[in-house]
Amino acid sequence: MLRNKSFVKRTRKGNIVRTVKEHYLRDDIACGYESCKHSVCVSARSEAEEQGKTLVGGIHPAAPLSASPRNSVQWGPHYLVPDTNAFVNQIDILERPIINDVVVLSTVLDELRGLSMVVYNRVRAIVRDHERRWFVFSNEHHRETFVDRNADESPNDRNDRAIRVAVQWLGKHLEDASIRPVMVTNDEDNLRKANADGVTACRMEDCLGVYTEFPELLDMMGSVNITNRNTTESNWEGYAEYLSPVQIQAGIKAGILVQGTLQIAPYNYLEGSIFAAFPDGKERRVLVIGRKDMNRAIQGDKIAVQILPRSQWRKAPSAALVDEDEDAVPDVDTKTEATPAAPSVPDTDKTNEGRARKRARVAGGKLGNGGSAATTGATEDGEEGHDELGEFVKPADVEDDSEDGEPTGRVVGVIRRNWRSYCAFLDPNFAHKGAKASNAPVSVSVLAMDRRIPKIKIRTRQVDVLSGQRFVVAIDSWPKESRYPHGHFVRALGDAGDKATETEVLLLEHDVPFQPFTKNVRADLPPEGDKWLLDVDRDQITSGKRRDLRHIDICSIDPPGCTDIDDALHAIRLPNGNFQVGVHIADVTNFVKPNTAMDKEAAHRSTTVYLVDRRIDMLPELLGTNLCSLMSNVDRLAFSCIWELDQDATIVNVTFHKSVIHSKASLTYEEAQNRIDDPSLNDSITNNIRDLNMLAKKLRKRRIDAGALTLSSPEVRFRLENDSQDPVDVEMKALKETNALVEEFMLLANTSVAAKIYEHFPDSAMLRRHPEPPAQNFDNLQHALKPLDIQLETGSSLALAQSLDRAVLASDPYFNNLLRILTTRCMMQAQYFCSGSCTPEEFRHYGLATAIYTHFTSPIRRYADVMVHRLLHASIDRDAVYGSELTDKLKMNDQCDVLNHRHRMAQQASRSSVELYTNLFFKGKTVEETGYVTQILQNGFGVLIPSYGIEGVVYTTARDAAAPSVLEYEQEAHALVSPDKKSEIRLFQRVRVILQVDDKPVSANVSSMRRKLSLRLIEPMIAGLSIEADELKALRAAKKTKAASAEEDGKIVELVAKHPEQIQTI
Repeated sequence: MLRNKSFVKRTRKGNIVRTVKEHYLRDDIACGYESCKHSVCVSARSEAEEQGKTLVGGIHPAAPLSASPRNSVQWGPHYLVPDTNAFVNQIDILERPIINDVVVLSTVLDELRGLSMVVYNRVRAIVRDHERRWFVFSNEHHRETFVDRNADESPNDRNDRAIRVAVQWLGKHLEDASIRPVMVTNDEDNLRKANADGVTACRMEDCLGVYTEFPELLDMMGSVNITNRNTTESNWEGYAEYLSPVQIQAGIKAGILVQGTLQIAPYNYLEGSIFAAFPDGKERRVLVIGRKDMNRAIQGDKIAVQILPRSQWRKAPSAALVDEDEDAVPDVDTKTEATPAAPSVPDTDKTNEGRARKRARVAGGKLGNGGSAATTGATEDGEEGHDELGEFVKPADVEDDSEDGEPTGRVVGVIRRNWRSYCAFLDPNFAHKGAKASNAPVSVSVLAMDRRIPKIKIRTRQVDVLSGQRFVVAIDSWPKESRYPHGHFVRALGDAGDKATETEVLLLEHDVPFQPFTKNVRADLPPEGDKWLLDVDRDQITSGKRRDLRHIDICSIDPPGCTDIDDALHAIRLPNGNFQVGVHIADVTNFVKPNTAMDKEAAHRSTTVYLVDRRIDMLPELLGTNLCSLMSNVDRLAFSCIWELDQDATIVNVTFHKSVIHSKASLTYEEAQNRIDDPSLNDSITNNIRDLNMLAKKLRKRRIDAGALTLSSPEVRFRLENDSQDPVDVEMKALKETNALVEEFMLLANTSVAAKIYEHFPDSAMLRRHPEPPAQNFDNLQHALKPLDIQLETGSSLALAQSLDRAVLASDPYFNNLLRILTTRCMMQAQYFCSGSCTPEEFRHYGLATAIYTHFTSPIRRYADVMVHRLLHASIDRDAVYGSELTDKLKMNDQCDVLNHRHRMAQQASRSSVELYTNLFFKGKTVEETGYVTQILQNGFGVLIPSYGIEGVVYTTARDAAAPSVLEYEQEAHALVSPDKKSEIRLFQRVRVILQVDDKPVSANVSSMRRKLSLRLIEPMIAGLSIEADELKALRAAKKTKAASAEEDGKIVELVAKHPEQIQTI
């Protein structure tokens, strides 16, 4: 049956057009019940089998709903039919593997697509897992379940009615099977109408009551209706109302507001900032300080900000907050009366937030009520607002190097939320109260592992169980009457401090996909498995599409233990005195075809993530460490970039080929270096490596002369115990000449490929750029260098590189390396982009001093390289077949956004893994080390320990942050100075510190739950800050005692190993 819908709309040019949509209604849509006897359903199952849709684990993909679903006293055997609100608010519950036999209506899917693509994709993923027995019923195309919208009916009301009609039809259809469809909703109006229509319906909490063996499901209920959550807080005046979306857009267009993504400072969760585009075309940082001015915005939210009066701009650096600060006072939203031990309403200026705001403002400046609800800033008619401290500042009036300090603003609206699931732990202050007296839900505070996230209020029946555990929570809402957001429990992870639990936490926190590859993905692997062999016909060698390079002496050079070998090299001396040099990269795209399940999973993961004790692969192991890996002594498919270089390493020509190679040696950096250094070795591979090394040095010199930066970052390597994988030693990674050899040719290949793909795909090439950093990024560094009579020239990358080379202190050989580390932190983030989204002038890679750049050399571990391989293949082979994934600029942009996010998260996950193992290594140890000051904070300073490559903060205030600081910040010198001017801490200063990890029980306090490494100052000796002589002496004595005990234990273990028969005697 064909129905036509016609409507008129106005085009962008103002023309009125009539649009007609055809809507087909059918009689042959099956219900999804696996044993349904209706002729339509029997026919649908038969047709599916004829089309090759076979049973998956005994489940029919065309009819997955079970003949024996869950049985309850109230409904008997039943299927669940959630409405749209149930999916949006309770997707965490519905994703649980125990929630099976669910009917998803097409009406609901259509609504989800418009409301939340994240939830839509999660639902689709469950439907694809046939073992879950979820079925999509196309009620919008079924003749008996389709409903027209009534004249007085809103689209939402029409959709609710369509859901009720579909459930009613399913009930009649399944009557003979004695299975009842139950509509699940938290919409009271929809529930009332369902009951009136005779449709079986229930609230989510009633539905979960059926699952009596899983009581934790009730804790996972999202906060749908906050009116019953007792949100009013007697000691909290509330946040300002947000401007409406229309007001926000008008304010941005009128130049009154700026927008950007909120980033919270790592050492101060009460200080955030955005980088916003200003009317003069420049990007500037705008600070947002304190809960009031953040106005319910969370890390990663896209926000609209109004710039505060100049009197509230900041002239001082950040203040570092220790973990216990916020927990030293009971929850500010407590309802109990004040007692001497638990003051209910601290003085505003004495709260952590008050101190943070006060420190951040101009010294002596009056702290105003800039965030109060009384002042909304940009008014409805677009005029600029003001408060009692002066006029709000228009973005056009902001200039660089203002004497008023750094621009500071307040949030007037959230443009896009970035809420996600958070790993958290129960507030130890609450847990100690033993508040759980019955099985009734209790309202508690939980703290996210990510310090940048505020406390979250949840209701739970598991207070005793969750104490000392890590678990996942989600935010549901943040009403303006509540100081903290409301959320719900999602799932438990394990005991805090457990290595496996902590590793899962860091993977979840950094959004790293780490679940095993699904059956669908593994189905795309070669059927031969690890028995796969080269076939000259299948692999297009016979046809000439792939060049046979197996006769060339090719080798790979990688870190020790590397199994996912992406690249290999060769060098051949030519008769004309030039060199043929080849970079051969694993031909991953031969195995990963576009739009397959494996390709989609690789695009989703985007990168391999390297942790201290494991690797989270982008591709299944069969490919990454076997069939694609360019191991020695086996035939492997490659994509080769081959140059002719002259004696000065200048490119004469370059060609690109699909190829097959046979690597002659898989070397480590150290093995390759030994070959270069050993004059007795003169075999072909060794001579090739020497030629490559000679050419690499010339390439490197040319890059540096062009302005390429040689920066630095501390990297460490752990030696792990074989069985437990506990860290037994930690050291800095040592770089050899061969590291630079490989790097130079990878850079040359990436640059050559970038030019090639841009030539053929000028609007959709995937490239990588590194923007030039703003001069103000170097301000603090320049201040710190002034007393040393050193000036960084930041006008260009060449000027910066040359000034870094000149910045040497004869008294401290480590100084130049430290300066390069700090300069790295002034850089902008490099990012993938689509060539059609930027002008050619913006393509430049600042750090590498190249006009164009991409990533081609690591397709096993980076999806960007997979895309570039496809682009390159299409560029060199006119017969190559490709789709819109290579030509659609919007799709390419979207993929670049995913790649940038995953790349950034992978880096942070790796650092967090190093931090975890650093804490494990130092647990129970007291270590004295020399360090260097790398950051000046208002109440502390950052210290880098070169011998371990780790950093921490030395706080200059006591745990009681109300106490005066031993050192005060001096703006002109960008230093911490004692009141009597006799002691000071400056950037680059050498200090001596003690490193310790909190040894208290893991649930003792917030600090021990987060297990942070603590640093305490030994030298210079500053009264009130440095460790006193007696305490230092006691620590050293305890360390000697512990070392002697460990030595004795070692002797016993050795004796047992040599004389096992004496075990009982010992």
